[in-house]
Amino acid sequence: MTGTTLNPVLRVAPVAPAEAAAHFRASLAFHADVSDVAAALAADGDPGFVVLDSRSTESWDQGHIPGAVHLPTALIPEQAAGLLDRTVPVVTYCWGPGCNGATRAALALAELGYQVKEMLGGFEYWVREGFEFETWQGRERRAPDPLTAPVAGGCGC
Repeated sequence: MTGTTLNPVLRVAPVAPAEAAAHFRASLAFHADVSDVAAALAADGDPGFVVLDSRSTESWDQGHIPGAVHLPTALIPEQAAGLLDRTVPVVTYCWGPGCNGATRAALALAELGYQVKEMLGGFEYWVREGFEFETWQGRERRAPDPLTAPVAGGCGC
């Protein structure tokens, strides 16, 4: 800060710590990240949630998370009850951070009474972090992108 000019970061002051804690706690209630979803799915036993791919059939065919339920957002109102158990939380995903399809799917599910979280990063970051995915040709895995996944071990977050 020079003189009375605030930099762009502090032009709007941070909120009180208690308010910030409430916001970030709420954010974690609405979102899960790719690494946490992958770890929960890889652990022995039931992860306690189902993963839902809300993209089109053409997108699903390009690749999807193994074990995911395919239900395009537009079909959620008419097909969710036949595919999903209301007592099991749902984690939605779409293409990636530039797409809000997972948010729209999560909203549609929440409006129908489902517990739901959105997977941040979507299918793009699933693949970029080096996790296995399925296509119509079988299972694939790409090398992790060093800009999105730690080279060795976890990121420590």
